[in-house]
Amino acid sequence: MLIRPQTGEYAPHFEPYIQMVPEGEFVKFLEEQTKRLREKWAGIREEQANYRYAEGKWSVKEVIGHMADTERVMQYRMLRIARGDTTPLPGFDEELFARHAGFDRQSMEEIVKGFEIVRESTLALVRQLDDDAWARKGNVADYPATARAIAYNIAGHAEHHVRILSERYAAQV
Repeated sequence: MLIRPQTGEYAPHFEPYIQMVPEGEFVKFLEEQTKRLREKWAGIREEQANYRYAEGKWSVKEVIGHMADTERVMQYRMLRIARGDTTPLPGFDEELFARHAGFDRQSMEEIVKGFEIVRESTLALVRQLDDDAWARKGNVADYPATARAIAYNIAGHAEHHVRILSERYAAQV
């Protein structure tokens, strides 16, 4: 059973993400989060999808693309750790990823679908891990990390950006 990770299972800067995940059925939360994202954002017009709430901020497309890219990286980390690989894993530059992703060349539907595909892959992995796999510990960017902490970080990171989309973008689209 997947339980909330404890302090020491993740880098301190991930605490806010971990806390965004509610108690209860983790898999159901991931599924509902994906559904909420599709319902709100998949059908918006392209000019709305390119909206930025301030200069230098990401567009709606870039936020959702960033969510997918980050989940890809986190999922890979979770897999490595769950399988017992203790090789130190590096961090990544989210700004570099966003700059070179070309999200503006994709339709909003493609970007949301891309996120859904990544999420389905995450769900497939989450559903097959056992208690031993969840508790395995590795090293990510010089911090200890368990597979369960990375799973919670995936969910919390996405929730953080879903909230940002609602708070800073929704009124304009």
